Amino acid sequence: MKRVYVNEKWCLGCHLCEYNCAFANSGERDMVKALKGRTIYPRVHIEEDDQISYAVSCRHCTDPLCVKGCIAGALSVKDGTVCIDHNKCVGCFTCILLCPYGAVSPGPDGLALKCELCLENACGAPACAAGCPNQAIVYEER
Repeated sequence: MKRVYVNEKWCLGCHLCEYNCAFANSGERDMVKALKGRTIYPRVHIEEDDQISYAVSCRHCTDPLCVKGCIAGALSVKDGTVCIDHNKCVGCFTCILLCPYGAVSPGPDGLALKCELCLENACGAPACAAGCPNQAIVYEER
């Protein structure tokens, strides 16, 4: 299965992956209308520590703690991808507490958000990887 991999040696800390992710998941066709003057809620986040920066996104674990601990049954694994059913999510954020990678975050509507590999927005590949100018984020099988 293809997954998102990050090479922190190549990450510039430009945050373009966050903007591309937020735009891809906005439902808008125009990036300016989708993002300008708004708080963005990307499903990938850049962490910066001294002289290193890297993207944090869901690793789609083979035995995900977030899925096991979801009290509402909103998280599930579909073809190797950990997905959230927002109709079931109750916003308890147990998944945020359980994720060892910090890849789940609260969304604007009080529900959990996480990377779902852009499966729902028909990008073909995750927008974070497609928009990374330095190829620090790649979508590949290893």
